[in-house]
Amino acid sequence: MDKAQQDALKKAAGIEAAKLIENGMTAGLGTGSTVRFLVDELGRRVSEEGLRFTGVTTSRRTQEQAEGYGIHIVNIDDVDHIDVTIDGADEVDKNFNGIKGGGAALLWEKIVAINSDRIVWIVDESKVVDTIGRFPLPVEVIPFGAGHVIKKFEVKGYKPVLRMAADGKPVRTDENNYVVDLHLERIDHPQDLAQDLITTVGVVEHGLFLNMVDKVIVGDPNGPRVLTNSNK
Repeated sequence: MDKAQQDALKKAAGIEAAKLIENGMTAGLGTGSTVRFLVDELGRRVSEEGLRFTGVTTSRRTQEQAEGYGIHIVNIDDVDHIDVTIDGADEVDKNFNGIKGGGAALLWEKIVAINSDRIVWIVDESKVVDTIGRFPLPVEVIPFGAGHVIKKFEVKGYKPVLRMAADGKPVRTDENNYVVDLHLERIDHPQDLAQDLITTVGVVEHGLFLNMVDKVIVGDPNGPRVLTNSNK
């Protein structure tokens, strides 16, 4: 699949997901290339249809895009609930376990997600897999002692790589932390791995989002299709 085809599927999923937002809602807006299409469509609805809703974003990038369309964005602590959060995912499997954080926003994404009544992911068909893990698993770590955390991951065979920016410096999250990507190829026991990572001192959060999502809207050449998590 070339980039143009992939973008077309992402756009279709984003447009379909935008239909979920109604007047008066508080909506979580995720981060990433697919979410950009979602926000573009919401911006169109605000301008052409008079849609009015409150947004809570998972990154400053999304906040800037949304506010550019006149979407009212507030801090998560200024709302008592979030009706629905729509976000992307880097991988999602048949058990609705996902990897997120390719855009280095995993901490904010997870905070917004757990405070949402419903969670919807929008992906193109390439993100739907049998077993997660081929996409490197992002782990957010504080800079102080990050080298020691990486060494611990190396000993455990997690194949960690500190994510670097184009300027040769470590990528920084919106909380000014580092991102370490674990090149695992496949994750057969995600719950065990999640527990090991979150209890490692220096780790702030990991990109395993396990059985959290309610629906996944998949951009498909035959039109968007919806996968529903029956375990939620």
